[in-house]
Amino acid sequence: MADLDVVLVDVCKTFAGDTKAVIDFNAEIEHGEFVAMLGPSGCGKTTTLRMIGGLEDVTSGQIYLTGKNVTDLPPSERDTSMMFQSFALFPHRSVFQNVEFSLKMRGQSLNERQQSVWDMLAMIGMSELATRYPRDLSGGQQQRVALARALISRPAVLLLDEPLGSLDFSLRQAMMVELKKIQQELGITFIMVTHSQQEALSMADKVIVMSDAIIQQTGTSREIYERPKTKFVAEFIGNNNLFSGTVRSRSGSVVILQRDDQLFYIAEHGFSSDIGIGSEAFFSVRADKMHTNRQEDMANQITGKYIATEYIGSLETDVFEFGNNHFVHVEQHRDAVKRNYTVGQQVDIYWPAGDGVLLAKS
Repeated sequence: MADLDVVLVDVCKTFAGDTKAVIDFNAEIEHGEFVAMLGPSGCGKTTTLRMIGGLEDVTSGQIYLTGKNVTDLPPSERDTSMMFQSFALFPHRSVFQNVEFSLKMRGQSLNERQQSVWDMLAMIGMSELATRYPRDLSGGQQQRVALARALISRPAVLLLDEPLGSLDFSLRQAMMVELKKIQQELGITFIMVTHSQQEALSMADKVIVMSDAIIQQTGTSREIYERPKTKFVAEFIGNNNLFSGTVRSRSGSVVILQRDDQLFYIAEHGFSSDIGIGSEAFFSVRADKMHTNRQEDMANQITGKYIATEYIGSLETDVFEFGNNHFVHVEQHRDAVKRNYTVGQQVDIYWPAGDGVLLAKS
């Protein structure tokens, strides 16, 4: 485990009243990785982060940091630092004093800590504001100071709890780039909790998707986005259309599902499914993999009633109703396909067998 910064083995957390917050959490995080724990509120991601930092006791399981079992150690004996959504800056201390605080608590003299603080302030572009107080800073500037204070002690692992949650949209976009850039420059392992798939997919090397106290899927941003493994991940990540049907047969790597009179063809892509013939199965198709212009070579075709169009910059998402209250989204470039639908018009929708993703039972 020496080459791994963080290892969690069967970690569980149960609160009073037998409330299970985290169940059998297993993860291996390499040195220098940026990992995002992603999921809805109450799924257990923040509790897991706090257990890594020692702010929450572990009910069962083990946590290792840089090869050392820290499961029962207090936060002060773990080589971690934590950045909170609220920033938690000291209002009566200047920017410089906020950043130097942890070094001061470690007993370093002013001469010893000065250079480290100035170097960190230069990295976050705050040198000229060193004498200001938090009340005189914008939200983005406060975020930078909180980050610098968390990093000044050069922890092995930085834990970030919704670090961009209190910023407005445009500032959040800018800070995503800055946060990733700083992480790459320092080479420190970052573990971030977020409910924003954009933040997770944009910044993280590895994404851990959680729901109802368990891990649903772990993988790279591309793997999570393009090949969800469960119905929850397909619904939570990206713009996926979900379908279901009864497994009628298999032909080589293609699974054939049927819903009423409609047949669906899904290529398995090596995914070993435990879904047997005659059982109910779900699959997903990304909105950007569907087409409304006629496609003779595509295995799947459905007909939907046009409802509306969502305009998203250069992309447009057409919404169709397929069956009763089953809405299908088709995302296409504005100029890629000429279309002028009227509300209620019946439109054919196509996609290849290889663009459907068969989902495991969750």
